[in-house]
Amino acid sequence: MQFENVGRRSFLKTMGAAGMMSALPEAAFALHPGGSTIAHEVAAAGLDAEAQPKHSIKFAVIGLDHGHILGITEAVIRGGGELVAFYSTLPRETAAFQKAHPTARLAKSEEEILNDPSIQLVASAAIPCLRAPLGIRAMKHGKDFLSDKPAMTTLEQLAEVRKVTAETGRLYGIMYSERLEVPAAVQAGYLVKQGAIGKVVQTINIAPHQLNAPSRPAWHWDTRNGGILCDIGSHQADQFVYFTGSTTAEVTASQIANVNHPEHKEFQDFGDMMLHGNGGAGYVRVDWFTPGGLGTWGDGRLFILGTEGYIELRKYVDVAGRPGGNHLFIVDGKQARYIDCSKVALPFGPQFVGDIVNRTHTAQNQEAAFLTMELVLKAQKGAKVLTFTA
Repeated sequence: MQFENVGRRSFLKTMGAAGMMSALPEAAFALHPGGSTIAHEVAAAGLDAEAQPKHSIKFAVIGLDHGHILGITEAVIRGGGELVAFYSTLPRETAAFQKAHPTARLAKSEEEILNDPSIQLVASAAIPCLRAPLGIRAMKHGKDFLSDKPAMTTLEQLAEVRKVTAETGRLYGIMYSERLEVPAAVQAGYLVKQGAIGKVVQTINIAPHQLNAPSRPAWHWDTRNGGILCDIGSHQADQFVYFTGSTTAEVTASQIANVNHPEHKEFQDFGDMMLHGNGGAGYVRVDWFTPGGLGTWGDGRLFILGTEGYIELRKYVDVAGRPGGNHLFIVDGKQARYIDCSKVALPFGPQFVGDIVNRTHTAQNQEAAFLTMELVLKAQKGAKVLTFTA
């Protein structure tokens, strides 16, 4: 041992720090990835995207306050819905929506739609704090409801919605589009259900958004409409609930901050939360700091850790240079694979229309949708407010 120590000291003196480092293999510094070449695949559609819908319903739209209503409407039409009427008090949005859907009549009032017995579903992207009251009115008129997220902005609203769905038997759908309308997320769901990465242990969602402040309406800055965790955090909490399969869950910790928008004192541009459920753990970070140079509204990432592998989604852009979105990476016990998910069909629309006709919950588990909102409402309400003074 003495000889070895002396030899080692002499060797280090002779080599010097720079010489020592140059002699070591690059792998010692993790400068280059190891392992075999990543296999490239293209995911199959999963469904026949060209097939005619199996079911049909008549539906209406009330509230055009958020542009998400366009995607919601298209999803229902794709599933077999016939848009027969809509109502809004916003002139510009009304004109644009009518141009996009010229066969739908512009109703004179909300009541005209709610009192029409032929309408089976009401969809809405009204101002967030008004969505739950509208959904309750729709359900009490015998109609199912499909809301943009966040579908409620207080725990009291959530309790009342749960009460009315139980009393009426109506569906209260929530469009968590960052899972339901993203092909890569749909494919990840198939893989998780197949056991491709074993049992899910944790989800990590990184969800930056682009603010584009001049385009935002006044209600966007009003925390009565949710706050950052309730709003864009609801997309991410939905993915935690879905991919972990949790049926019960709690908030471990949550934080919010207004880092860079002092002109809107109550606004939050950063937030994160830790979640734990009976199916796994979750971490979520949301912010309004997407830089203009990205070329899209956000570099949304999802990481799903399993006991036998892991999945990464680059939903809307791949900063490594692959074109478009819907990029999925999976590593299991055999290999690493890249899967192009751009051709995966979106099942939510047909499934939701089928649920309305058949009184089922295939497209979305009702309690899971409510659990998601319960988590973000509690996270928002109990969040520690951070300040950065350095």
